[in-house]
Amino acid sequence: MNVSAPFVERPVATTLLTLAAVLAGAVAFRTLPVSPLPQVDFPTISVSATLPGASPETMAATVATPLERSLGVIAGVTEMTSSSSLGNTRVVLQFDLSRDIDGAARDVQAAINASRNLLPTSLPSNPTYRKVNPADAPIMILALTSDTMTQGQMYDAASTILAQKLSQVQGIGQVTVGGSSLPAVRVELNPNALYKYGIGLEDVRAAIVATNANRPKGDVEDGDRHWQIRANDQARIAAEYLPLVVAYRNSAPVRLSDVADVQDSVQDLRNAGSANGKRSVLLILYRQPNANIIETVDRVKDLLPVLQASIPSAINLDLVLDRTPTIRGSLRDVERTLMLAVLLVVLVVFLFLRSWRATLIPSVAVPVSLIGTFGVMYLCRYSLNNLSLMALIVATGFVVDDAIVVLENVQRRIERGEAPRAAALAGA
Repeated sequence: MNVSAPFVERPVATTLLTLAAVLAGAVAFRTLPVSPLPQVDFPTISVSATLPGASPETMAATVATPLERSLGVIAGVTEMTSSSSLGNTRVVLQFDLSRDIDGAARDVQAAINASRNLLPTSLPSNPTYRKVNPADAPIMILALTSDTMTQGQMYDAASTILAQKLSQVQGIGQVTVGGSSLPAVRVELNPNALYKYGIGLEDVRAAIVATNANRPKGDVEDGDRHWQIRANDQARIAAEYLPLVVAYRNSAPVRLSDVADVQDSVQDLRNAGSANGKRSVLLILYRQPNANIIETVDRVKDLLPVLQASIPSAINLDLVLDRTPTIRGSLRDVERTLMLAVLLVVLVVFLFLRSWRATLIPSVAVPVSLIGTFGVMYLCRYSLNNLSLMALIVATGFVVDDAIVVLENVQRRIERGEAPRAAALAGA
């Protein structure tokens, strides 16, 4: 059976089929994902829980163990590791390649809800999960700097506005805000002053909590009229805490400013960020497993003007780290090598055959084969990466070898006196 016979006997249909393959490959090339290496990431989900002040042993026994029991029954889990530190626990789940990351995330959320009764009641919030591999390097880092605003104010804008918007970008698995912490008022007590007035630490804590309670104030009625009383009794800055009465001694009030140094600060003093020599708050972006790095970074870059407009104008939003330039550069070099390989192959064929007509065959067969391959790659959900492009470079030689073998065989039969059509059928 001669597989090539239908194509030789129907040149018009063959031409149309070739053009269709080239067109499909050209369209698929623009939609193929781009990555440094083939996308074979295992679906990974990280579950984290916090209990401020708890020791690593307490976190492992009371938080990590119940979570592991609930998460361990999820289908498709191939590996589960956990680590506990001061006030924090992280459980990393790795799933089989056949598991869909979104379906696995739903199972993880259901397991977290089921384990809530087994967790300590003092846990401030439910455990959270992220569709991200903790071992992955960040794909982008954004820095917030300002000449007039404090790091606490910048962190507040980053965590409440920017992190929420960035988490909604397709391909982003986790957004970590670092370099500072939320604004807070720090009260540093003076032990000597407390001893002088006979005031205990619990008395100061209770006074601060009672004064800053958000409670209804009541209402006033007069016949058909009704007035609801509201008052802003929430202390938010240090100046509002200074006149707070802690206790009464000798019929005189002892205020918080008498026994403590109160100042505007942040929740965690041992956390600082810097960018280009300025105090900054960093937004660290991680991708989801199997997400395309270049497409995800491009989506974030398109969103940067919107992000800049959503925060105070005194804050500058700058891009300080981007992993894609090296990836784009390496792929660009491989693509250039591929084009040079095709060009050199065509020149070598012409140099030896000394016939433009004979050279036209491999010069058409090679691009058609390569471009048509992009359509097959799209159907197989492959990506353009260093390995696949290098494979195309190697395959260029195979295509040329086959074309030259067929061309030489047909040419040999024509020189023996056979008709061109018969020589083409027999030679193919």
